[in-house]
Amino acid sequence: MRLADLPKYFSPKSIMFSDSPSATATDNLTITDVMASLGLATSKARMGIELFLAKQGINQPTEAVESIHQYAITQAHKYSAIGKLSENDRGTLLQILANYAFQDYARSAASKKACPDCDGGFIEVEVFTTKQHTHFAAKEIIKFSKKMGVKITPSDYSKYREVREKTKVICKTCNGKGEVSHSCRCNGRGETLDKMETKKQGIPVFKTCPKCSGRGYSRLPAEDVRREICSKLFELPETTWRRNFKPFYEMLIQECFKEETNAEKVLQNVTKREIECIN
Repeated sequence: MRLADLPKYFSPKSIMFSDSPSATATDNLTITDVMASLGLATSKARMGIELFLAKQGINQPTEAVESIHQYAITQAHKYSAIGKLSENDRGTLLQILANYAFQDYARSAASKKACPDCDGGFIEVEVFTTKQHTHFAAKEIIKFSKKMGVKITPSDYSKYREVREKTKVICKTCNGKGEVSHSCRCNGRGETLDKMETKKQGIPVFKTCPKCSGRGYSRLPAEDVRREICSKLFELPETTWRRNFKPFYEMLIQECFKEETNAEKVLQNVTKREIECIN
């Protein structure tokens, strides 16, 4: 059993009426078997399971972020720039890095973020509107003329003026949705059409997307992490961040993926033993 199969066991299922017989294969795990296997896998790879379930939106990310934070505490002594900080600053710094490391890890081509160009899908723009005004005396003249059968155009007694005002229009970036996808310009596929090779060979030739390096989505900008540190702790120059702090931040992100891979192996081994016991 793979980690990717877990989310379906946490979703409610409606009753399906069908004349098809239920599966009777001995390798078909029941919900009880899956939950028992998940418990055993969690005891051996707790961090990886917590990260995956939080990434899928099944659990709240609080526990997953705390796991990253605790791991960061055990590794901070290996980086002299972090070790030189005071205890309070170091604790706040590690908490910030743990939060952003989880956000970067949890990103995918299907995940979304708030639109940076609008608020709720609409933007305010200034437009010029033509306003028409008819004096009260002119209105009485028009009414009297109609009674007498005389045709008078209301515009003859009206005044027009251009008014500059603000109004809301749909944001073109998100098309009024208020959020945009993290997917790259390759639409999450991780590869784009190689126009030169396609022209040479006469058939579609694809290459790894140079913008996302095959991930299919854009990563969380590391500059956002530096700005957060500057706003909450101390001024951190870009060169100092890149040389002394960013490697530690990247290490935390890589550790998240390593823990997920380890949890995948543990779950497969546990479920394999479950199937052997059933047989």
